[in-house]
Formats: sequence, C-alpha cells, structure tokens
Amino acid sequence: MRAILRWALADLRTHRGQAASLALATAGVTAALLLSAALFQFAASPWQRVFTETRGSHVWLRVTATAETGSLRELPGVAGVSGPYGTAPLTATSATSTAAVDLRAVRPDGPTARERRFLTGRWLSGAGDEVVLDRATAQALWVGPGDELPVRAAPSRRGTLKVVGVLATAEAGYAPGERPGTGWAGAGTVTRYVTGDAPGRTVGLRLANASDTDFVLQQAIAAVGPEHVVRVSTWRQARSAVGEDDRLLGRLLRVFGLGALLAAALAVTGGVGGRVRGQVRDIAVLKAIGMTPRQIAVMFFAQHAALALAGAALGTLVVRTAGSYVPGSIGEAVPHGLALPEAVPVAAAVAGATVVVIAAATAVAAWRAARVPPSPMARAARPRVRRMSRTARCALRWGVPPPLVLGWREATHRGSRFAGAVARLAVPVLMATVALAALTTLGVLRGGDGEVNPAAPLTLRQDGAGLDATDLARVGADPRVRAVYPAAEVTALIPGQTRSVTLRGLGSQGHPYPFVVVAGRTPAAPNEAVAGQGLLDATGVRVGEWVRLTVGGTPHILHVVGRSIEPEHGGQVVTTTLDTLRAGGTVNGPPAYAVMLRPGADQGVTARALAEALPDADVRGAPPTVASAVLVSRVLTGLIGVLALIAVVELAGSVSSAVRQHTRELPALRAMGLTPRQWIGVVLTHCAVTAAGAAALGIAAGLLVARPLIDLEAHGSGVGAGIARLPPASSLAVTAVGLVLVAVTLAVVPSARAERDLTGVRG
Repeated sequence: MRAILRWALADLRTHRGQAASLALATAGVTAALLLSAALFQFAASPWQRVFTETRGSHVWLRVTATAETGSLRELPGVAGVSGPYGTAPLTATSATSTAAVDLRAVRPDGPTARERRFLTGRWLSGAGDEVVLDRATAQALWVGPGDELPVRAAPSRRGTLKVVGVLATAEAGYAPGERPGTGWAGAGTVTRYVTGDAPGRTVGLRLANASDTDFVLQQAIAAVGPEHVVRVSTWRQARSAVGEDDRLLGRLLRVFGLGALLAAALAVTGGVGGRVRGQVRDIAVLKAIGMTPRQIAVMFFAQHAALALAGAALGTLVVRTAGSYVPGSIGEAVPHGLALPEAVPVAAAVAGATVVVIAAATAVAAWRAARVPPSPMARAARPRVRRMSRTARCALRWGVPPPLVLGWREATHRGSRFAGAVARLAVPVLMATVALAALTTLGVLRGGDGEVNPAAPLTLRQDGAGLDATDLARVGADPRVRAVYPAAEVTALIPGQTRSVTLRGLGSQGHPYPFVVVAGRTPAAPNEAVAGQGLLDATGVRVGEWVRLTVGGTPHILHVVGRSIEPEHGGQVVTTTLDTLRAGGTVNGPPAYAVMLRPGADQGVTARALAEALPDADVRGAPPTVASAVLVSRVLTGLIGVLALIAVVELAGSVSSAVRQHTRELPALRAMGLTPRQWIGVVLTHCAVTAAGAAALGIAAGLLVARPLIDLEAHGSGVGAGIARLPPASSLAVTAVGLVLVAVTLAVVPSARAERDLTGVRG
C-alpha cells in the first residue's frame, strides 16, 4: 500500500497540469451546480427574498395586553425581537369587500420603516390617521395609496384611515376566514380603536437557526403563558402561502436542475476518462514491473476521488465566499440561497453528489486501466489506423486544405470516442435549448402574442352608480384603447365545499370577450364557460361536461365548453360571461371594466390619460400574468450561463484529449510535410468538428423534447398543456456558432504550446 501511495503522489507531481485541471473542473462543476441551486431557490421561493431583504421574524406571537414579553429576548436560540407592537383588531370595508385587519402601533421612525421593502406609496409620516397595509390585504380590499378606508372595531368605534403605502412582508398574508391582514398605524390611531382596557400586542422572534423553530416556539409559549397567547404563526406557514402560485415555474426549474447535474456529471466523466487514456504507457510500465491490476485500480480510484473531493470543497468555498460578487441575477441569488435554513444540507448534497458521480466514473476508468496489457508493444501491435476514406481523399484532390481534411478525419474516424465526446457536450446544449424554449414560453404567458386569455392591462372601477355610457364612450375614444369589457371576479367553492376556486365574469352576450381556447370552443350561450386545467383536475370534469360551483350559498351550474391557458391561481379558474353571474344573483352592483390596449400602447401612459378623463374612477394596472415571470426570465438567463460553464468544462477536457492525441502524431504529420501552423489547424478543426456535432445533436434533441416537456410540466401545474413555444432560429444559431468559437478559442493556446515544446525537444 505504501508503494501505491508513493507512486500516486509521484504521478500527481509529474502530471501537475492534468491533476490541477481535473480538480479545477470538479470545482467548476460544483460551483455551477451550487449556483444553479441558488438560482432555483431564488425563483421558486419568493418568500425567502422578502424575508432576507426585510430581516423578517421566524415566529410571530399575538398575545393579550397583560402578557409579559420581556423574557423572550433571553430565550436560547432567539437572535432578535421585533416589538412588541400594540395591536387592535378591526374590520375594514371597501367598496368591493370586507377584511379583518390587525392594526399595529409603530413609530414613523421605527425599524419597521427601514427594514421593509415597499411596493407602492410611502411609510407613515406621523400626521393624521394614516395606515400602511400589507400587499395581500390591499389586494383583497382593492385599495391603494391615497384611498380612504372605512374601519370599525365596535359599533361605536368607527372611522376612516388614509392608505399611504402598500408593502411586502415575510409574514403569512391575509386569508379570508383563516388569518387577518396586517396594517401599521401610529400609536394614537391604534389606541382609538381598542375595545378593551388596553391593546393586545404582537411580537416577532428572529431565530439564530430556523430549524429550531418548533423548540423555540414551545419555549416562547411557556414563557408568555399559554393563556395569554391568542395566535401563533411561523415562517413555514408564510412561505407555504406565498409559494403556491409558482408551481409551474418551480417544476420547470427542478427539471433544469436535474439536467444540469447530468451535464456536469458527464463533463467530469469525460475528463477522467481522458486522463486514463493519456497514461496508458505509464500503466503498462507499472504492470510490467509487477503491480497487480487491483493495485492499479485502487491507485487510480484513490487519486481521482481525492482530486474530486478537493475540487468539490474548493467549488463550495468559492461560491460561499465570492458567489455574491457575480454580476446579474446569479450574484443576487447567492445571498438568498445562503440564508435559507436548508443552505448547508443543499451544499453538502450537491458537493456529495458531485463526488459520488466522479467516483463512479473513476471506478469505471480504473477498471479499464487495470485491463491495460503490461507491454506497450502489445497495444502498439494492434491495428489502430484505418485507411483514409474515399471522401477525404477526394477532398484533398479537390484542393480542400489538408488541415481541414485531417482534422475532420481525426475527429470522426474513432467512432465510439467521437460519439462519446459529442454526446457529453450535447447534454448542456440540449438543456440550454430547453431553457431558451422556456424563455419563449414565458413571453407567451406574459401575453405578448395573444396566445393565452388576454389579461386586461387596465381595470376601471367607480363607486356609486358606476360608469355610464358617456364614460365608457370616453374610454373607448382613447386611441390606445382597443376594447372595454364589463368584468367581475368572485371566489367559489367546488362540489364538496373543500376547495375554493376563482369564478370570473368577462364580457356579455352582446359584447363577448375574446377568449382564447386550446381545446373545445368559446362560450356562446348562457351558462357556458371556459376553464383552466387546474379547475378541471380539481373538479374531475372534462371539456363538454357540467360543473357545479357555489358562491355565497348560491349555486352556479356551468357548461364547460372549452379549456384555456390560465397561468394564475394554479389554473383553478373558470370564466363565463358577466350576464351569467348576474342572472344567478352573484353580481348585483356596478361592474369593473377590463380595458384592452392596442399593440404597443404604454400601460402607464394610458392609465394616466384615463385617470385625467375620469377623475372619479379608479384606474389600476393589472399585475403581470405570471407575477414572477420577469424574475424567472432572469433566472433562466443565469441558468444558460451555468450550462455554458459546464460546456466549457467539457470542451476543456475534449481539447486536452485532442491535443494529447495529435501530439503523438505530430512527427508523422511533420514528415508528411505539414507546417506547424497546419498542425495547429488540424487540432482546431478536430475541436471545431466535435463542437459542431454536439451543437447539431443538442439543438435537435432540445427541439424534440422542449415542447412535450414544457407542456407536461404545465399540465401538471394546472396551467394547461398547449402553451410551449420553440425558441427563434436566431437564438439557436447564436448558440451553435458560439459553441464552435469557444471550442476553437480554447484549443489555440494548448495546441500552439504543445507544438512549440515538441519542436524544441526534437530540435
């Protein structure tokens, strides 16, 4: 064993470059996978972004006015305490809905103002009855900065608060019948709505380790007294509530993560196999002097496993220390990924998976090394060179430059080795093609080409009698407006009363809404509707069948005549005409109006123009069809960069193998009359042919699997199949040309250095 270790160390010292390249390749692959994991968590966990930016609390306790909370700071595992904030429960009523709200007393200059990430408006100024609402509550009440919000805490305690801001928090948001919303106001305002002797209080606990949540929560309840605890919420509930709308995006990103792992594994496997092939002569000498095949296999396995372990540790260290300095969405995602409670297990799993995969590849390579004959002449006696093909001979006769012909021949005449190199490099190209298709699909989801139900960019609403015919004519006269449709949206229960879905009324019989369906047809008669895939799955119905929904005790029996692409609410949306909802008594008041814009019209400019034309109307821009589509577009772009890094690692291994192969043949080629530049041209052509073959195979396979893969994930997430779109030809051309150029660029320096060194030795 000592002799094996001594030879292994001597071999590493002799081949420092190869050992360093393998360790760096492993480090690069590990770093790429860790960055991919950070990107996926960044996109699929919107709660984590808000939690990190706002320094949110892991546990929130709503306690009575007499509860003693001072001891919470001394609990083991508690890193910080927010509050306690005086809290008054009240009911807020807008023109469209009612919501329960916990109003918290804060200072205008308190830490809340610095640590929270605002969406719109401003923080409290300390003047008047101002309130800041969390995003979910503001959306439920249909209010925004500048609106007046009537509130009441008891029949005798009524008033009006002015909404000055809407912000995002890391707490569990408002859920009708489950959790009240949250509002922030001055201490005097909160005291005015207290119904008892003193306001209740709310306190937040930020933990040193999120995995200790259950233990710390038990200790906190015991310290305060169970009889004083009104309500408890944790970061797990908040994350679950926020992440429900990103099912499609999360599923897509998980698929890309598995693809990136496969591509990385193949890239490092190729590097290990190339190193073994480059040491065939050394292995033959070792066997000739008496080393057994088992000893050689153990030696190679130990060598490469140690290099893989060192590379994985280096890659993990680099990402954790310098990953946040990477420009773009990757650098932005790393701090969020490191802040997750599962950051350490994820890093350990990624590094461990990389080492295991490399170890498995090394075991196969070590087995092949153990089978090398003990005499190098035995291998040399085998027929290794085949005659030049007729096509190559004809190309030389026609004047094709010899470096191109010889490079093509050297790349392709070893069929199995060429196929392996092309297949390994084609995997990241395939995943990049699928990522480009996903980017194109996101453009469709954002409504860029009208292939999904066109979400209204603007919504009009007016209290009282609503908009009259003159107002609607004024809106339709705007040159940027294409059409205006009456609209309403309510929450309905499916059969069994176990789940709520969204029921929409858009357009009317006389002015039908331009539905886009991918199966069936558009509604043409009363009680006909189109539904998303999520609703069809939830109710178990199919297109052409009837579904029964209940709204406030009123049943609606609808005939589902078509399926539409519904990116919102997990696809659990059914849409009919507003006339149908009115006939069932669901909508009685004046409706809102969906304003469709002409292509190229600016949403902000149009909203300001309509607000000036209708001073009494509430003009709002609709949220994006997919709330995180822009973010995920950035993440997919970063993923393509990670796949490019994996491709570079594989290209570096292929280039190294090609240079070693042609270095052995350089004397024969020089004897044939090739100049040094022509020999370098042979190497560059070899690498370019391999890259071109991988680009062609990867793009072709990516185009074949992209559409069914995205449609399959969309169907499973509730959005519905039929949304997948292929990337434009220009993007694919740039991918192919870029891969070939990178391969040639990577081969220039090592081939020139090898030619110079070998020429100097022989000279």
